[in-house]
Amino acid sequence: MDPNKMSERLQLVFNRAVQIAIENKNAEVEVGHMMLAILEDDATEAFIRKAELDTQALKNASNNAISKLAKSSSTNMPTLSRSVYSAIADAEKWAFGLGDSFLAVTPVLIQLICANNATSKAFAAIVNKDEESLKAIELELRKGKLITSATDEMNLDALNKYGRNLVVDVEEGKIDPVIGRDEEIRRVVQILSRKTKNNPILIGDPGVGKTAIVEGLAWRIMNNDVPSTLANKQLIELDMGALIAGAKYRGEFEERLKAVLDEVKSADGNIILFVDEIHNVVGAGGGEGSMDAANLLKPMLARGELRMIGATTYDEYRKYIEKDAALERRFQKIIVNEPTIDDTISILRGLKDRFESHHGVQILDNAIVAAAQLSDRYITDRFLPDKAIDLIDEASASIRVDMDSMPQELDEMHRKIMQLEIEEAALNDEDTKHSKTRLVELKAELKSIKETYDIQLAQWNQEKELLDQNKQAKADLEKAKLDLAKAQNETRYQDAAKIQYEVIPALEKQIEATINADRFDLIKEIVDAELIAEIISKWTHIDISKLGESEKEKLLNLDNFLRQRVKGQDEALRLVSDSILRSKAQIQDVNRPIGSFMFLGPTGVGKTEVAKALAEQLFDSEQNIVRIDMSEYMEKHSVSRLVGAPPGYVGYDDGGQLTEQVRHKPYSIVLLDEIEKAHPDVLNILLQILDDGHVTDSKGVRVDFKNTILIMTSNLGSQFAFEKDLAKKQEAYDNIIKSHFKPEFINRIDELVIFNPLSEIVTALIAEKFIDQLNARLALQELTLNVTPEAMHKIVSEGYDEQYGARPLKRYIQKYVETPLARMILGEDLEEGTILILSVMDNAFVITKSLLS
Repeated sequence: MDPNKMSERLQLVFNRAVQIAIENKNAEVEVGHMMLAILEDDATEAFIRKAELDTQALKNASNNAISKLAKSSSTNMPTLSRSVYSAIADAEKWAFGLGDSFLAVTPVLIQLICANNATSKAFAAIVNKDEESLKAIELELRKGKLITSATDEMNLDALNKYGRNLVVDVEEGKIDPVIGRDEEIRRVVQILSRKTKNNPILIGDPGVGKTAIVEGLAWRIMNNDVPSTLANKQLIELDMGALIAGAKYRGEFEERLKAVLDEVKSADGNIILFVDEIHNVVGAGGGEGSMDAANLLKPMLARGELRMIGATTYDEYRKYIEKDAALERRFQKIIVNEPTIDDTISILRGLKDRFESHHGVQILDNAIVAAAQLSDRYITDRFLPDKAIDLIDEASASIRVDMDSMPQELDEMHRKIMQLEIEEAALNDEDTKHSKTRLVELKAELKSIKETYDIQLAQWNQEKELLDQNKQAKADLEKAKLDLAKAQNETRYQDAAKIQYEVIPALEKQIEATINADRFDLIKEIVDAELIAEIISKWTHIDISKLGESEKEKLLNLDNFLRQRVKGQDEALRLVSDSILRSKAQIQDVNRPIGSFMFLGPTGVGKTEVAKALAEQLFDSEQNIVRIDMSEYMEKHSVSRLVGAPPGYVGYDDGGQLTEQVRHKPYSIVLLDEIEKAHPDVLNILLQILDDGHVTDSKGVRVDFKNTILIMTSNLGSQFAFEKDLAKKQEAYDNIIKSHFKPEFINRIDELVIFNPLSEIVTALIAEKFIDQLNARLALQELTLNVTPEAMHKIVSEGYDEQYGARPLKRYIQKYVETPLARMILGEDLEEGTILILSVMDNAFVITKSLLS
């Protein structure tokens, strides 16, 4: 026995066997130690699978044999026993007789099973195969290959180690059926049927279904629905990660890949190789003094010895494959476009049974339609059908989680019972009259709740059991359909007829009976359109749940709400609310922002306040405003600040100030202050946003603006704001806007909204609003401020400034009302509920306590 003539894996097995002997305090390495060491290693995995060896039984027999060995207190290294020597000698004789240069693990395993000793006889009884049968299995797996180097052993059966057979996975029900994509699959079949360069490469965006096309081909091969050139072929998906993983030494990766390619070549065209993310092949394994994987593939691809299907995205194809012209010309491109909404609905309908079977739920057709339509509308950074499938999957999972959890009503009753039982235990220890009375009441209440709880718990368990049966029936139905297809392919027509006309109808009847039972009061098992909308809301933070009565009322009353917030601008507010109503009713173009407005008028009249009010009413918070001061974008180069710096420039990785904020807050008001100060090139960027509802940033990422409201404010024409003639004022505004902005920019804005200067009457209303806001803050300290008519008149008359709007009024109230009020609160010990009165005395404000406090 020469250690230098052993494969690397056999040497590792010997080392492990010695270690097992030491752990068990045995002086010699026996057959049981060797068997345990071999079963721990994966070198014989293919042989064990093919020979159908019971590994657990072999391990038990080994441990049993080891337990009978004598223990040794010697510290010397264990030596090989006579039985092990004999088995290795027989293994060497057979292996070297075949032409091997190195002894591998499998010949040793065969001899350990077939040797003439007590332990081996126990193994032979478990395996129940003779020596010749085991050797025949090994030769079949080798396919004529010899072990000519210490590492060759790991490259035997390389396809099983580094790939998976998609046709077998289809037969076992591990791959979902593929709906549609017939044209692309037909194109793949055409290219695979060529004599040379028969290598299609699928190129498309992530999630459009490139891998599904290959899985569709596997389904067709399994169903024998392919031309004779592809009939009975094996479609193997190569796992590049497994090929590269653990390849420590130079050339080890190439050796593995070469073994795979040799197996494919020796199959005489019966194997089609599929490499997902094929761009990983370029440069894989490449290092100083070694070839990358692509160079190993090129000769075989060109000669037609290897039929390979690749899949990659546009970006990776351009970045990796196109750069290697010699590799690119060996592939035939198939562009895989994103399916339409209608195609996606068909795909989802085809997958519906699989999801219902897996989750044990019922998926309504309106959920499928909603998943396709809403994902296309609101999830813009991913592609159909992937995002729609994910929606259905997550919605089904959420229902399943709820089904497996105790309903909230039952859970609350359970907690109430626990609370009452604790109270009962405490009252039992007391002997007062009150406690006895309470104990009687408590016992009656506890009895009533327990009775209700027991009834509902039994009902819940019954409903749950029914749904579990339904889930099992759906799983059985899926399996029956697979068994039917398999029986038809294998021409077992009697079995096929039994499945088709007995098993499947019985299961369908059972499922139909459960669905129509209408016995589910405590458990919701239906996935509907509303649930799909809820899931999208969680993903995107966009409130798109079905418009309930309260939401409809909120929209219909939007005009009134805005008037409460902003005084004196009724016409402007009507224009804004009407435009938003059209959008929310979905009768406006869905590919544009919800609304786009240019607010014109003097300062302080409520332009920014309208933006805040819209954010609060439509987007639930005043914080949902993306505010950009356009006076910072007066230079030509400032365009890059909006959408991000170009590659190679400082700040490229930071993204644009506008695009990044909208990406993170896609459901918001975009407020562009002082738009007239922006450079014309900046306005050109806005053209695309206003027209198409999206813009592409410097990294090529498409940022969606379809769920935003764009508000641009401008002080242009403020000199005409005080013109009394409305027609002249409108004409003056139109002229100055047309002279400053290009027609194509003005034409894309929904409404030019002109805000009027504030009159003294409107200022009085605003003053009341400011006082109400002050009272809301005082209410936190349980204080109230009442303002006398004289004081209000003084605030309005002295705080009013027609030219500067409401801001001087706010500052006036801060200076003459809030500051003295703050001094009074800090200087005096005011009791809760104190009413303060703001009045005028000697033309000055006075704050006093009310006698009613």
